[in-house]
Amino acid sequence: MRTLLITASLAAVFAFAGCKGNCQQLSEKLCDCAVNSNDKNLCLQNASARANNVVPTSTDEATCQALLKTCDCRLVDTATGKANCGLARPLATEADAGQ
Repeated sequence: MRTLLITASLAAVFAFAGCKGNCQQLSEKLCDCAVNSNDKNLCLQNASARANNVVPTSTDEATCQALLKTCDCRLVDTATGKANCGLARPLATEADAGQ
């Protein structure tokens, strides 16, 4: 029984160690927008290096989680698409202009 408990605990630790945060997932999603496989591979390498050097805050992770839902490679070359992927500030709306 003890061996089973230790094995289950180690499996859980290794399973969670492989989890990627929302910001790393967003970076990798943006790499999928690359025009060719060389650019994509270079992008993925850079994203991995950044993930090893930068620890996002919980606020960053929440922002990235929201951007994961709106980011779309087909629109990334537009102003709206850039904003939806976190590559630009959100566009001002009419409601924002009236404040």
